[in-house]
Amino acid sequence: MIDEEQRFGVKAKEKLKSLRLSCDVLTLTATPIPRTLYMSIMNARDLSAINTPPQNRLPIKTIVVEYDEDLIRQAILRELGRKGQVYFVHNRIQDIAKIKEKLARILPAATRYAVGHGQMPAKMLEAVMSGFLKGDIDILICTMIIESGIDIPNVNTIIVNNAHNFGLSDLHQLRGRVGRFNRPAYAYLLIPKNEILDNDAKKRLEAIQKYSQLGAGFQIAMEDLQIRGAGNLLGVQQHGFIAAVGFDLYCRLLREAIGSLKPVITNDKAQ
Repeated sequence: MIDEEQRFGVKAKEKLKSLRLSCDVLTLTATPIPRTLYMSIMNARDLSAINTPPQNRLPIKTIVVEYDEDLIRQAILRELGRKGQVYFVHNRIQDIAKIKEKLARILPAATRYAVGHGQMPAKMLEAVMSGFLKGDIDILICTMIIESGIDIPNVNTIIVNNAHNFGLSDLHQLRGRVGRFNRPAYAYLLIPKNEILDNDAKKRLEAIQKYSQLGAGFQIAMEDLQIRGAGNLLGVQQHGFIAAVGFDLYCRLLREAIGSLKPVITNDKAQ
């Protein structure tokens, strides 16, 4: 069983499967990578979608907006006013301390901050996360280390700085860090003022804002597939557009071969 499959490369997954010659593999992810999703569409892999959200879970309101200190201040104060906590994601360690200084200028003096990133000593990072979990910290200014495996019900506002630099699945995973309780949650995706975004970045932001309902991971993965391409089914590339002659023919042949083999595999298992 491989959880958070989007974090593994093809070689790593193949190595895990090679540990036993005969084994069934179940991969789990909220946002299948393009190659995996395309293989499922081609019937090379079986796909099951879990569409039922946890009880009392609410959709996360997603706002894409230009960087605005007044908006950031209002969003944070609203969350702190209901005794909640906030993630502020800034994925550049070099100047993450400056973000803390900026927030300190616009927020009340009593606000409690902490910085967390992957280059910190393990014990220091553990102390930060423990303090945040206990509620001793109001705002965690961090990198993408919170992308998966973090479940803190009291955190229901996340602000992602320079959201145009993140992948679509990354944005969906980050948004999923909030809204893990029965209260309304908010995800603010900030983009620089007066900056012209490339077409792919625009498509990613439009998709993440459009698909904000519960169980939207599959639709987001489909958008990601269309934006980034299906990758290389014969190689290790998990996304990208293949310009090789005959790729479409190969896909059709692969589909036919899989279709002819499935009855044989089913009969063998039955025996």
